Amino acid sequence: MLLGAAVSLLCAAAAGGSAALHAADLHRGPLPELAEQHTEATVEVTVTKDPRVTRPRVWGSRQTPGVVVVQAEAVALVAGDNSRTRLRTPVLLLVRLDGEEGGAGEGRSRESAAQRRGEASGLDSGPEASAAPSRAAWLRLLPSTRLRVHGDLVPPDSDRRGGGDIAAVLRADSGPPEVVGRPIAVQRAAGRLRAGLRSAVTGLDEDARGLLPGLVVGDTSELSRDLEEAFRATDMTHLLAVSGANLSILLVVLIGPPGLAHRAERRGLAPRLGLPLRTTAVVAAMLTLGFVVVCRPEPSVLRAAACGLITVWAIGTGRRRSLLPALAAAVLVLVFYDPWLARDFGFLLSVLATASLLTVAPCWSEALRRRGCPGRLAEALAAAAAAQAGCAPVVAVLAAHVSLVAVPCNLLAEFAVAPATVLGFAALVAAPLAMPVAKALVWLASWPVEAIAGIARTGAELPGAEIGWPGSWAGALGLAALLAGLFLVAARLRLPYRPWWCAACVLALLVAVVRPVPLVRPFTGWPPTGWRMVACDVGQGDALVLAVDAERGGAGGAVVVDAGPDPAAVDRCLSRLGVTSVPLVVLTHFHADHVAGLTGVLRGRKVGAIETTGLARPPGQAEFVREAARRAGVPVLTAHAGERRRVGDLRWEVVWPQATGGGLAEGSGGSDGRSGEADGESGESGEGANDASVTLLVRTAGLSLFLPGDLEPEAQQGLLALRPDLPRADVLKVAHHGSRFQDPELLRRLRPRVALVSAGRDNPYGHPAPETLDALASAGALVARTDRNGALALVRRPDGTPAVVTQRGDPVAAGGTPGHTAASARGDGGPHGGGALDGIGVRGDGGVRRACRAAQSVSSQPSCSSAREARTAVS
Repeated sequence: MLLGAAVSLLCAAAAGGSAALHAADLHRGPLPELAEQHTEATVEVTVTKDPRVTRPRVWGSRQTPGVVVVQAEAVALVAGDNSRTRLRTPVLLLVRLDGEEGGAGEGRSRESAAQRRGEASGLDSGPEASAAPSRAAWLRLLPSTRLRVHGDLVPPDSDRRGGGDIAAVLRADSGPPEVVGRPIAVQRAAGRLRAGLRSAVTGLDEDARGLLPGLVVGDTSELSRDLEEAFRATDMTHLLAVSGANLSILLVVLIGPPGLAHRAERRGLAPRLGLPLRTTAVVAAMLTLGFVVVCRPEPSVLRAAACGLITVWAIGTGRRRSLLPALAAAVLVLVFYDPWLARDFGFLLSVLATASLLTVAPCWSEALRRRGCPGRLAEALAAAAAAQAGCAPVVAVLAAHVSLVAVPCNLLAEFAVAPATVLGFAALVAAPLAMPVAKALVWLASWPVEAIAGIARTGAELPGAEIGWPGSWAGALGLAALLAGLFLVAARLRLPYRPWWCAACVLALLVAVVRPVPLVRPFTGWPPTGWRMVACDVGQGDALVLAVDAERGGAGGAVVVDAGPDPAAVDRCLSRLGVTSVPLVVLTHFHADHVAGLTGVLRGRKVGAIETTGLARPPGQAEFVREAARRAGVPVLTAHAGERRRVGDLRWEVVWPQATGGGLAEGSGGSDGRSGEADGESGESGEGANDASVTLLVRTAGLSLFLPGDLEPEAQQGLLALRPDLPRADVLKVAHHGSRFQDPELLRRLRPRVALVSAGRDNPYGHPAPETLDALASAGALVARTDRNGALALVRRPDGTPAVVTQRGDPVAAGGTPGHTAASARGDGGPHGGGALDGIGVRGDGGVRRACRAAQSVSSQPSCSSAREARTAVS
């Protein structure tokens, strides 16, 4: 006991000393002080990790390009007279290059020759080289390359992830990097191998082209955003972080099962090549070190390599092998070397998953066998469940969700990972020597890789694939306690293995993840029966869904007007509505908050056509729409005023634009350019796009809907002049997310009973504007907002009047406030179609039952069972 205590104290002292030395790097030298002063400086740095580019973000009407992020170590501060101050300070480079305003998908639709060209000068041909040459040059940098960088020093945000690991952030000037020192030979060799693999996969389909390098060397830069989201939703992202599974597969190929390594019947390539045991151990150690160099020393790679080297050493020396002590020793050594690994989520997940597989999985596997479960199936189930249970609390902190499909998806993918990894590494080695052989190998590997991608996509597309969970450590503790309680109850019950019991559990899981609309509606009230239109809650953007057959809801198909800024949000909305067929997608204009989510609409659905405005601005986002349609095999049409269409219960007419640009000069920005000020539109990239919005007058089941996109006052006035016979509308989708730029004459002409506003919660533009809300209230319209009410469903009552069912909260009526419904949607109580209802008020949940009982005589909802359905505009 005393010896154990002494060893523990010694380890704690060593870890504390190592942490103190590393922490000193954050405060040593002049850079931290210069960063606090926001000083401009020239610094020489050594790249420590592969550069990456952040995901583009939708900012109002524009989609901002990603920023190039480079982790580095500052080695010298260069003064104006070229004098140098030596440093050893960890920094982060941020490179925002000028002239790369691109659209929602710009940069991936073009190829550059630099994408396929390796540079011995320290530039590695990365897939993001399809962007501008300067960004391509940054993204091809290899670790150990030395750069001279000029820019602004700013202090890091220590509250954000990784902010406590660096001393300063250097916002580098635009332009290509200035390389002053080549990378070391080992990194150049590794770069050539990685570049060869990327060249070999260029002929594969998109999923295989992006996923295979991720499975083999952790290079996910070419992975499409929707596939990455699918891996996140199914908790399969560990496959994209090269770890112990990859190294284990390679070592098993070389030495066979470790348990047979000392026997005459040992397996693997080594005995077939005539290698003795100790030589095999040396080769395995060299393979492990090469694995670290090629796959980069990420936390999960380091942990796997340390465990692998300890195991290989045990094989070579003939000592008894125990993997759990090897894991403990590996973690201890790595934390001594770099104490910051203790704060790294990737390292934590890797250790937790491995520990679960070594400790919990064997017990669960044995328990399943005792209950009659077949051996191989028991091992696979136990391994997948143990790893998921061990990592779920940490994943909840990172992603604020719990995946219900993680275990089955990982279980199915497990059978394809090994062949994909072995063939991928074979192609990695063959590419520099014989590219045709490498291409043949990656073609073979593409089959299991496509299967893995299909499993991830299928799992993520299920409506109940994930459930929200508090993304905090308190939430993680709660989830851990819940899992522990469930396992304890299962262990106490000692249920025997029965096929019918397993079938019942599988059926319950299927119901939970598939969520058939008829089964979940009585519990959630969503979607309401007979919905005609739904304004999806997609944040700061528009996405409207019009039911083709109201009796069948989403199962009968739907016309989608705009796709919002986020593919995942619109895909989730359509899945919850049960929409699998979309005869037509109408994109009112090409601003990112209306088109960036298009891939979410196309995902897993049959889409007949895409119709757009005639003004292709911003050009990058227009190109993104064309490219997405081309990949999906969907034709693109152009809308024009006077066009009339009919699908099922829907009839609509295009009333604007009259001509390209909405009858305005192409350079016009609408009402004195005010839209550009409202949501970030600037320059030629999107000028005039709002006023070219495709505007629809829709009729469905006796209701008329006016959908004006983002029309500004000038275009609204032009529309009134073009259509003096414009009829009254029952429902208005308020233009431009309820901005203050609205034409009052159009509002007086339409006299809507219901006004729907699609805006993001706490958006920086102040949408919807108080002036617009006041004007709608004066007109007697019932106002429902996605930022406060979530998704909004329009239904028709038996008397022909419209009503709104909200996912949360209550609509706001004339003179009302949030949480207080006090107006009619009938349109016969006031001068502009509005009127008050005496004695009916809904405040929060307290008055829900009273409002429901009062509304039953006129509402299409059958009962008061759903609080959400009770919070409806009553008349």
